[in-house]
Amino acid sequence: MMTLRTLLGRRGWFTTLFMTDMWERFSFYGMQAILVLYAVAPPERGGLGLPMATAAALFGVYFGGMFVLALPGGWVGDRLLGERRAILWGGVVITAGHLVMALPTTALTAAGLVLIAAGTGLLKPNLTSLLSRFYRKDQAVQREAAISVFYMSIQVSALAAPLVTGFLGETIDWHLGFGAAAVGMAFGVVRFARGRRYFGEIGAEPVRPATFDERRRAFRAAALVLIPVAVLLTADVAAGAFTPEHVIIPLGLVIVLAAPVAFARLYRSPDFDRGDRRRLGAILWLFLPAALFWMLVGQSGSLLNIFAERHTDRSLFGFVFPASWLQSATPLFVLVVAPVFALVWLRMGTRFGVRGKFVLGMFCTGASFVLMAAAAAAAGQGAVSPLWLLSVFFLHACGELAIGPVGISTASDAAPPAYRGQLIGLWWLFSAMGMGLGSQAARLSEVLPAPVYYAGSGLIALAVAGVLAAFGGRITRTFGYAAAEPAVPHALVEGSRP
Repeated sequence: MMTLRTLLGRRGWFTTLFMTDMWERFSFYGMQAILVLYAVAPPERGGLGLPMATAAALFGVYFGGMFVLALPGGWVGDRLLGERRAILWGGVVITAGHLVMALPTTALTAAGLVLIAAGTGLLKPNLTSLLSRFYRKDQAVQREAAISVFYMSIQVSALAAPLVTGFLGETIDWHLGFGAAAVGMAFGVVRFARGRRYFGEIGAEPVRPATFDERRRAFRAAALVLIPVAVLLTADVAAGAFTPEHVIIPLGLVIVLAAPVAFARLYRSPDFDRGDRRRLGAILWLFLPAALFWMLVGQSGSLLNIFAERHTDRSLFGFVFPASWLQSATPLFVLVVAPVFALVWLRMGTRFGVRGKFVLGMFCTGASFVLMAAAAAAAGQGAVSPLWLLSVFFLHACGELAIGPVGISTASDAAPPAYRGQLIGLWWLFSAMGMGLGSQAARLSEVLPAPVYYAGSGLIALAVAGVLAAFGGRITRTFGYAAAEPAVPHALVEGSRP
């Protein structure tokens, strides 16, 4: 009988990766809980004093930027450093970014965000890729179960981090909240450094090291992008004309365009055969819905977070709890509901494959935003009950459980081993495209009435669910194993948070 212990074993490598990811996600979700609130807070309260739409756009560009950087981060792990060194250096850079944010000044905010985004883009795809290397290609079920349990670390961190950073940031000082995130990431770096002895030779070196010419072209391309940006930004600041919009708008456009450009380049790779391209074409049916999913659900930390602060009655037994604490609702629901989803997948068997789960996820997402439209309409009469947002976040959790781990596991299977990190990076890149689109769509919230904005978003997601149900058969034909096997056999938790 296949049990969770036989799937995963009690091995040091799994514990090391689990704990490293748990602490990295603590820092990630700690930032997500308070960043937009810090951005909209007036300067006299220690914040940046940005308008709501600009703060939401900054939030989307920052998190989308992390996902964009996952593709070059995956390349660095695949071709230059190997996953293990990429993870270690990524964690060090993230820690440095949080420490910069913890300094009691708003002037270094941009520098801190850049460091965190760069470090996350290096660490995240390589950590997932390293986990996948411990399973053979014919162990898809075991790997998916491992990923499901692995994401327990994400849910635990996403649950705890807002409670810690939210309390420190909202009630005492924003920079104390950022400092707590720095401590969490530092724990993760130390844990990974101590646990590398369990990995043997796995991930120690690049699978297919880049040649000298490939390295030179990569460094030249990076210089051609970074040097003009640095010159233009310096000139803008020196002229006294700089505004956050001068960075947010072009970065948002880059984030949106990066995914289709990277997909086209990877699709034309001479190392891919006809079967590889067929799988890439099929997985595009997963990438695009995932982009829309994160375009909408990604607004939980921006527009919905601001809604919690400004339009929700947060008094409880005489105590007004921080708005950011509601960010813990989605991971709490994931942990509670995940066993139910796992049981359903087991019972449904072949009748509920990859396509069915994505349809369900998009339906839950659409329904959540239709419900949010009703909450926004009710808020016109005064502060509303937090039960509105809790219901919305419950549907987000259901969507996450339906879409997350199956998409990542399928992406891991769709490319040759030497390209696994890059394809996982491409998955996050399409997620970034969604965040970038969401950062621009958030501007409509200042033009359209809030109920109209949320209802329109929900109807788009419901329409995509219908299209995927009607025309997504290529997914099942290409990745048949996912329809023939339960997605999470005997696993306790399924879900994916980027």
